Amino acid sequence: MDSLLAASARALAAGDPLGALRRVALRDDPPALALRGIAMAQLGDYPLARDLLKRAARGFGAHEALARARCVVADAEVALAMRDLGGTLRALQTAAAYLASHGDAPNSMLARLIVARRLLLMGKLDATAQAIDEVPHSDIPARLVAVHALIAAELALRTLRVDDARHALGRARSAADTAGVPALRAEIDGLHDVLTRPAARRWQRGSEQTVSIEAAAALVHSDTLVIDACRRGVGTGNVWRPLARRPVLFTLALTLARAWPGDASRERLIAEAFHLRRAEDMDETHRARLRVEIGRLRTLLRGIADIDATAAGFALRPCGRAGSTSEPDVAVLLPPIDGERASLVALLADGAAWSTSALALALGASQRTVQRALGDLQAQGRVRAIGLARARRWMAPPLTEFTTILLLPAGWAFG
Repeated sequence: MDSLLAASARALAAGDPLGALRRVALRDDPPALALRGIAMAQLGDYPLARDLLKRAARGFGAHEALARARCVVADAEVALAMRDLGGTLRALQTAAAYLASHGDAPNSMLARLIVARRLLLMGKLDATAQAIDEVPHSDIPARLVAVHALIAAELALRTLRVDDARHALGRARSAADTAGVPALRAEIDGLHDVLTRPAARRWQRGSEQTVSIEAAAALVHSDTLVIDACRRGVGTGNVWRPLARRPVLFTLALTLARAWPGDASRERLIAEAFHLRRAEDMDETHRARLRVEIGRLRTLLRGIADIDATAAGFALRPCGRAGSTSEPDVAVLLPPIDGERASLVALLADGAAWSTSALALALGASQRTVQRALGDLQAQGRVRAIGLARARRWMAPPLTEFTTILLLPAGWAFG
């Protein structure tokens, strides 16, 4: 590597893309193209960055497989910034293994961190935990140590382990101070602010109040029976029963919890669970179906709550934890923002430009469903579109007054 390329690489490592471009902007050899691509990515021109990186990868010869692997890693990082979540991770994982086998530990770690960040973005929390545990920690630059700690902190927040998140943020801040990269410090400060912003609303005994993510975590892990409308499940202590894929059962549990300590009428349960708008539409088939669904809910909640039949309908009765002397209580954890599109708004709130295909992958929904939801949100002025046709991307203003982290996709039955 000549002196100009070396100086440009040092400038990029220090977070100075303009300084790097001053040295290689007029060069078209593959190493210079790769450095120009990374610089353009740091400046936010992602399409041009990907084009330069692909040209660089094609320009390297058969004997320069190490340089091509580095281009693959850089292109994958830009794709993640563009929220291009299509395709598989096979090429990136192959590049990581090749880099590690040839002594390039920093770029190998970067590739593994990109894998972990993509898994986290798509809500695959158990796979993310495995990915960051497999990342080596020896002979690694401080900036990558900070990124690793940031991923660990966000994973801890998404699984309501607030103390672990604080420790990870402390490690990230220390590494970022050593690295001296302002963008890393800003990202750490932003994630630290999540701990103090309102993250949900707690409804308990007829009153409602906003709570931070720390208070939400304390509630979820307490003896209280919690119907979590953010993550769509029911839990108490370390017991968690997911209901994200069983919307009728979750609606019944939520309606019963809102009526506690009283009972919910059969008419109300039928209207809420089966989306009936008029009382005259109810017939005996709805009552029969309600009995079936209540039986399924009883089975699912066995050990943490019972459902008693009353003259008017049904009543929820929490069992309480074994050995506990306190009276069982019931609480509902509601999203900080209302509406069926809350998870979609939460994904868009990061300020990045998302494609509908990437949103569909992250939410586990069909692309057509996401398109309809985006159309509704755009009509309400809550999102905006940029670009046309296949290049169209969707954005929403960052929601600075509260955090939407509990609304993000989660594929891990924590607890």
